[in-house]
Amino acid sequence: MTEVLFVATKRPELGILADSVGRFRDRGARVHLAGTFHVARVAQELSLIALDGVHQLPRGLSRRSGSVRRRAKASPVGMRVWLQSQRDRGFRRRALRAQVIVALDPGAVYTVWRLARYNPTAEAHFGVVAALTAFDRRGQRETVPRRVVFPAPGAVAQDVRRSVDAVPAAVMRAATARPVMRSALGARLWRSAVSAPGVPVRARVAAARYVAEGMRWAGRTSGAAMALTTAASRIPDLSLRAKLLDEGVMTEIAEGISPRDLHRAVGARLAQADEQYAEGNHEVASEALNRAMFLCFHRMLHVDGLSSPLVENARDHTASLQVSTAFRAVSRPRGRQTPAASPPAGRPLRLLVTTSANANFLHHVLSRYENHPRVELRYLDLAAQRALNRISWAARLMLEDRLAGGTTGYQAEVERLMRPHLDWADTVFLDWSVGPASMLTTIDPGDTRIVVRLHSYEAFTRWPHMTDFSRVDDLVFVAPHVKDLVTSLVPHLRGAGAPRTHLLDNAMELSRFVRPKPAEARFNLGLIGVSQVAKDPLWAVDVLKRVREHDERYRLLLVGGDMDPRTSRATGDYRRRLERVLRPLVASGAVVRLGPTDDVPGVLSDIGVILSSSLREGCHVGLMEGAASAALPVVRDWPFYAGRANSARTLYPEGWVVGSPEEAARRILDTTSTEESWRAAGGPASEHALSAWDWSVVGKRFDRFLLGEG
Repeated sequence: MTEVLFVATKRPELGILADSVGRFRDRGARVHLAGTFHVARVAQELSLIALDGVHQLPRGLSRRSGSVRRRAKASPVGMRVWLQSQRDRGFRRRALRAQVIVALDPGAVYTVWRLARYNPTAEAHFGVVAALTAFDRRGQRETVPRRVVFPAPGAVAQDVRRSVDAVPAAVMRAATARPVMRSALGARLWRSAVSAPGVPVRARVAAARYVAEGMRWAGRTSGAAMALTTAASRIPDLSLRAKLLDEGVMTEIAEGISPRDLHRAVGARLAQADEQYAEGNHEVASEALNRAMFLCFHRMLHVDGLSSPLVENARDHTASLQVSTAFRAVSRPRGRQTPAASPPAGRPLRLLVTTSANANFLHHVLSRYENHPRVELRYLDLAAQRALNRISWAARLMLEDRLAGGTTGYQAEVERLMRPHLDWADTVFLDWSVGPASMLTTIDPGDTRIVVRLHSYEAFTRWPHMTDFSRVDDLVFVAPHVKDLVTSLVPHLRGAGAPRTHLLDNAMELSRFVRPKPAEARFNLGLIGVSQVAKDPLWAVDVLKRVREHDERYRLLLVGGDMDPRTSRATGDYRRRLERVLRPLVASGAVVRLGPTDDVPGVLSDIGVILSSSLREGCHVGLMEGAASAALPVVRDWPFYAGRANSARTLYPEGWVVGSPEEAARRILDTTSTEESWRAAGGPASEHALSAWDWSVVGKRFDRFLLGEG
């Protein structure tokens, strides 16, 4: 005979209780009820239910010590119930004999969890539905029909509504406290409230969010996400389903975990956007589309991690975007009424160079053209003007304007602020293909030539997908492998009306890095730039350890600021791993942290081996500077691009690129074994860097590109 124990902290709905007891008894079970509610007041009604026993649990703590009462006063509701009941010997004996223990309301969950700790063989559940399912699964009686019989949907709905929807938030949180949710048993107690059939939408959403909150408290991040996405799968309302899936995905992203339901969440947001777009509700459609793209291109997935779905399977990752009617409406090429005018004759070219805050790669360009006889130069930092900065990054407003056909006022605002600059300029050179590029291509540029330069970071963001490249004349890439990736991701860069594409190296004055190196520099490995996960300095540390196994004179010099753990959880996690590894190496002198410096040429004069340990790069400026200084270049075959038609292996001379830390260590040990062999390798590296990438060479390419000079 199977013993079932119901625990309640408030009077059960007697009709539902009778139905539930009957179904257990039909399966041959004995059912007992224990409650902290006033049992005597409903004794007559309970006598009509075929219970095998009713037990009154203590209703207060008057017989307990002052310390227990004080503890109870400061405890959540669920824990107070346990403190009331734990000394009741009859209750504990009944719980030890039970095979199934059921919490009928949230206040009883903690108590049932504690009882199950004493009786680990018992099934412990929240709600009758889960308990019945568990009972049938046990299969204790051969005569019980194998068909699982659930309570009527109405009864289930009322049961869960009573347990979740009508209970104050504080009580729900008490029932999902850390001790409960840390265990698989405690988490399972709540599963029925999230996934049970027939539950009203409002009750299901409330249950899912409270369960997710409890699991987050307990450190079970993926369990919290699963609670939300499981509930979402049973919600018919598209908007609410998309919101819960979004919350579930963000729960994992916030903890640096790659979300398992990302595609479902993005798909739901896109479906919501398509539905609202079809109804002409452009504001809501743009909000949904904005969230879809935010999730799809979240930096934790592509920028702050050790891999990216865009590299692993770009087609699958962006497939849902390409079939969305709202996204297709946004990305539709709008073209321009007149082509860009030819360079002017008889006066200098009016060149507007613009960016938003990040002018890191513009200094030499600006210096070259501010005194050029054939150029009249203006520089515009969009971030320096509040109104321009606001419209440059207003992703949702851009989307709404395009969905609404330019009638929202955003396009008019861009016209008002940017038209004076466009009317003045013959050519606009916009650095970084991010928000400002999307903003600028919202309007027809007239006959002004529009040039956009895309580095590497932008390929892993939403912005190229929100830029109307039919209004861009020339798209400049810094490396072939970046061009390959971006053109594969953005269909409009491959068809008619696509801009002309060019490859132009970054502006670098490499001749200033040519300085004498002391002989002992050959034992110093250098890594310039360690402030991003993409630089992956742990790879460089691995190489260091391998060469030090042969010669402890080798050191690693880290140049640049540290990673900011506030950037994202993934960045913070990587930084903590790095610090643990570096601590003993720094203490022993094997690693030297030089921090940020304004004198990179001076630092490089003491570095004999320049490393590129990155996961991805456009063109690694620090590596090129190191090569120019005659340091031995050792370049990791950047994993994001390794094995592709273009990669680090096609960007740099043969022999520079290695496929593993072992290969890197062999190259370093073989080449630096003597001063002569080290200098013999560094000299040609410097010559190549100066002849291929120095500004004296690249500047002439810029002249040809911008001015048409031969």
